Amino acid sequence: MISSVSWVPKGASKSVPAVAELPSKDEIEELIKNGAFERSDDAESNDNEEEMGFVAEADKPGDGVAQALTVAEALGKSSKTKASSTMDVDDVADGLKELDMDNYDEEDDGVELFSTGLGDLYYPSNEMDPYLKNNDEDDNDDDDDDSEDLEDLTIKASDSVIVCARNEDEVSHLEVYVYEESGDGTPNMFVHHDIILPEFPLCTAWLDCPLKGGEKGNFIAIGSMGPSIEIWDLDIVDEVLPCVELGGIVEKKKKSKKKKSNKATSVKYKDGSHTGSVLGLAWNKEYRNILASASADKQVKIWDVAAGICNITSEHHTDKVQAVAWNHFAPQVLLSGSFDHTVVLKDGRNPSHSGFKWSVMAEVESLAWDPHTEHSFVVSLNDGTVKGFDIRSAQTGSASELKPSFTLHAHDKEVTSVSYNPSAPNLLATGSMDKMVKLWDLSNNQPSCIASQNPKAGAVFSTSFCPDRPFLLAIGGSKGKLQVWDTLSDASVSRRYRGSS
Repeated sequence: MISSVSWVPKGASKSVPAVAELPSKDEIEELIKNGAFERSDDAESNDNEEEMGFVAEADKPGDGVAQALTVAEALGKSSKTKASSTMDVDDVADGLKELDMDNYDEEDDGVELFSTGLGDLYYPSNEMDPYLKNNDEDDNDDDDDDSEDLEDLTIKASDSVIVCARNEDEVSHLEVYVYEESGDGTPNMFVHHDIILPEFPLCTAWLDCPLKGGEKGNFIAIGSMGPSIEIWDLDIVDEVLPCVELGGIVEKKKKSKKKKSNKATSVKYKDGSHTGSVLGLAWNKEYRNILASASADKQVKIWDVAAGICNITSEHHTDKVQAVAWNHFAPQVLLSGSFDHTVVLKDGRNPSHSGFKWSVMAEVESLAWDPHTEHSFVVSLNDGTVKGFDIRSAQTGSASELKPSFTLHAHDKEVTSVSYNPSAPNLLATGSMDKMVKLWDLSNNQPSCIASQNPKAGAVFSTSFCPDRPFLLAIGGSKGKLQVWDTLSDASVSRRYRGSS
């Protein structure tokens, strides 16, 4: 399944990403400490599946999805093989050194397995020496191969990049796709590289906080079944560790137990960490080091990514918090939506204020601010509806007047995702567990359906309009195959919005 999709703005990616070096001894030690070389036998998957608010009963994966992917499996070993938890760091380092992956493709000098008996012959000129001729040809072939490899690795300025959080056969990873237009106008899409993840990913947020110096960066934040938030550098290929980890577990110790089936564990978390799955993330584009997170532990946290610390923890919800979003025009204003049937607005400019709370009568699946006005937002719910709100009514009215501007019965099942078009005002995309994606015109708070499509993605978990090519809609769902819908190919959309592209 694909649980989340995020677009990378054009120009943010390096044209030729760097290739990561082999992990150092300290990094290997960190992997072992985090349990990357062993599979967990704890019966935790059922609890973890309950924390995934967007997974329907019929589409829930098996017990294995919540288990961490081991490095051994990533190298092709059997999923049934369990590495020793006491593996020595030097053993791993020596093994990687012995593989000598940097020189994997180079042939050993001076080794001749099958001799022709002509090895010692002397030739008057190099042109007459068949070995030198062959070497020249081989060198040309190698140059061609290197050129092709570089071309495959290069991300052109005209390319769009999509990051998918994906799980397949108990393997969790990020897939970085390149979406390019060919000479004849037909799009081509392929996986540029991927990143193996230790936990089942639930949500993503792209950010350009300059974590490694310079003016900008190209990073992806990932919330998962675990309590930590990992931030990966998208400009590095074959990386094995995130560049930043926010929160997480310091150690997990098994308590003494009488029966194997009733294992108990004592967990110690890092300072400021979530203690449940991270269900939602939102990067603040104005304050670029700030990231908000929503969790199954009922908390909303605001992180300083550059410092790696949690600055603020809010506990204004009474159930799992599914989604968070920063206002595009007032970047100190944060929305959060919860399974407790409420949406809460907090304004950092007035920290003493308790904020505003809207009751939505169902579990919140997702929410989004309108990028064309600072006053409006929409919330999608697990009863198939989408509600629109205007915060000006909350600022002037009483609690009893906090009613929606509209209620739209959009889908037959949970509306798991909403995405505003960044170019065309009032154009909203919705995705649902009913496997449909629909486009809505919200003009005058009277929603009308413009187009609908079954993108063959299965139950839809994530939709996102492209910021640079605003009528491309990325879609991810239970079938695990990324789909991109060029919505202008629909006649009704093209007639209405062709000028907005």
